[in-house]
Amino acid sequence: MKLTPLEIKQQQFEKSLRGYDVADVQAFLTLVSNEYEHLLTKNKELDEQIEKLSDRVRHYERVEEALHETLQTTKESLAQKMDNARLEAKNTTDKAQMEAESIISEANQQRNQIRQSILRLLDRRDEIIAGISSYLDNAKNSVDKFSKDEMSIFTLPSDETEAAALEEVIEEHEEVSEEKNGSRFALDEEELGETEGVTSTELKDEAEDDNAFPPGTDRLNDILDEID
Repeated sequence: MKLTPLEIKQQQFEKSLRGYDVADVQAFLTLVSNEYEHLLTKNKELDEQIEKLSDRVRHYERVEEALHETLQTTKESLAQKMDNARLEAKNTTDKAQMEAESIISEANQQRNQIRQSILRLLDRRDEIIAGISSYLDNAKNSVDKFSKDEMSIFTLPSDETEAAALEEVIEEHEEVSEEKNGSRFALDEEELGETEGVTSTELKDEAEDDNAFPPGTDRLNDILDEID
């Protein structure tokens, strides 16, 4: 049974002999009614505060949940961005490494090609120099022999043996002359292209030059070292 302060104040009791003093009972009921009213008021205020606090708690719970979701989303987004950044960095590094290896490989191939071209040109040059030097030596020997036999050319033969010897000398000098103007001094177009317009005089000077070098000399090694 729920009582109100007013019901407590208006509560009636039966009267009898030897009963309680009416004034005391009424004063006590008034005191109890006032205290009860005060408690009800206080309880109402507390209920209102509890409701307000409950609303705030629910608000904070919603905020906390939203913050938690935001934090979780941020973590996932950050992790995804970090994974993407690592993947992109790896791809960039791999691509740069492949390009560097390709450049190095191409440079090595070009270096080897240049090295082989230089070796071929040097070998070809030495072959040409050796051929021209051999020709010049033969020509010089022929000229020397011709000079030595010059007197015998203009000497009349005393007999058939001397006439045959004179004819042999003349034929030999004719062969030397034909050889000089013929195939031994001829160079084909490929040789001329590889020597890049080098004249016979320049080749002779180079063959006689003390600084001329064949493959395997120090100067060639220096050139090849520069290529490497």
